[in-house]
Amino acid sequence: MRNFEYCKPVLAKAVPTGPDWIHEVKYDGYRGRIVRDGRDVKLLSKSGLDWTWRYPFIVETALKMKQQQFIIDGEICVLDVQGVSDFNALHSNRHNEEAQLYAFDLVAIDGDDLRDMPLFERKARLGKLLKGRPEGIFVAPFEAGEIGPGLFEAACRMGLEGLVSKHRERRYRPRSCDWIKVKNRKHPAFSRVMDSFA
Repeated sequence: MRNFEYCKPVLAKAVPTGPDWIHEVKYDGYRGRIVRDGRDVKLLSKSGLDWTWRYPFIVETALKMKQQQFIIDGEICVLDVQGVSDFNALHSNRHNEEAQLYAFDLVAIDGDDLRDMPLFERKARLGKLLKGRPEGIFVAPFEAGEIGPGLFEAACRMGLEGLVSKHRERRYRPRSCDWIKVKNRKHPAFSRVMDSFA
């Protein structure tokens, strides 16, 4: 099932409020999934390219984990000294051996497809899977509830790309997953997107 369709966040102008939302910092990197089946590990890009050779730290971390079968969805990032994702460092290909996976969803484990589980349960399973493994593949921190708009303001003050908010009850289904991204208009990533439409 490594070829399933990704859930993708939809761009919005405002962070959703309410108790049913989970909010994550938006890391500036490449979307990818790590797939392990025994000693076989593949790191796949959003378009399906095999990047196993390109980001060895992520692959080595996956092989060190006790769990033999899993599929993790996340963002491939190079972090600066402050722990902020640096897209230019990633895009340069000069720091591939430092790239880590910012993991935000667990799609399958032990041969079980988790896509019909609600998000909060998938995140709980992901936290257990990655407990005690902060380098190479690390769990995306998140906050739940009404805090979203305040978190977005804090993210902008810190120069981060923005937030992705996800409904805690939704399944991993691309047309109904309820993932919403709100971008910091002063972040370089916003300019890159605008340039692509110019």
